[in-house]
Amino acid sequence: MINLHHTYDGLVFDMDGTLADTMPTHFVAWSRSMAAHGIVFSEERFYALGGVPAPVIVEMLAREQGKSVDAEVVAEAKEVLFLELLKDVQPVIPVHAIAEFHREHMPMAIATGSPRWVAEKILKTLGIYQWFGAVVGADDVVNPKPALDTYLRAAELIGVDPLRCHAFEDTDLGMEAARNAGMTVININTLL
Repeated sequence: MINLHHTYDGLVFDMDGTLADTMPTHFVAWSRSMAAHGIVFSEERFYALGGVPAPVIVEMLAREQGKSVDAEVVAEAKEVLFLELLKDVQPVIPVHAIAEFHREHMPMAIATGSPRWVAEKILKTLGIYQWFGAVVGADDVVNPKPALDTYLRAAELIGVDPLRCHAFEDTDLGMEAARNAGMTVININTLL
């Protein structure tokens, strides 16, 4: 087990694809909701945009494909469908184990590109919501990922200097956001 207690004061976890294996479920929800509006969203592009808020993705793809949609409505429909599929979500075992090991020893937070209420529902479904002192979603900051605001707010809410935090991420955009916030980043893909 990675023991981070001696060198860091706080841990901040991305959620989708990092702590919870939600990405396959998100892709199904995305595929169905985008197809309903005639928008193509390839799996490769989906993974490349991991961590970017849903309305931003909808606007970008609609613009690129010459479609006119209400990005907020499409994003909300995607989240509703995702929640219907949520029962299938499992934790990412190595990252879950790290969080479980450190949960009583140091402050921990979630910094996600999902809306906070969706993140909280996922954490409760996995039975780990109470492990975290703060959950910061895309709707809690002015500039969500890939900006650094989500990570800075998470550190602030658990009372730890971002420079004393370890961040766990699975996407390049998320890792860049955490690094820009001054955190040391662990690419969870190296743990799998």
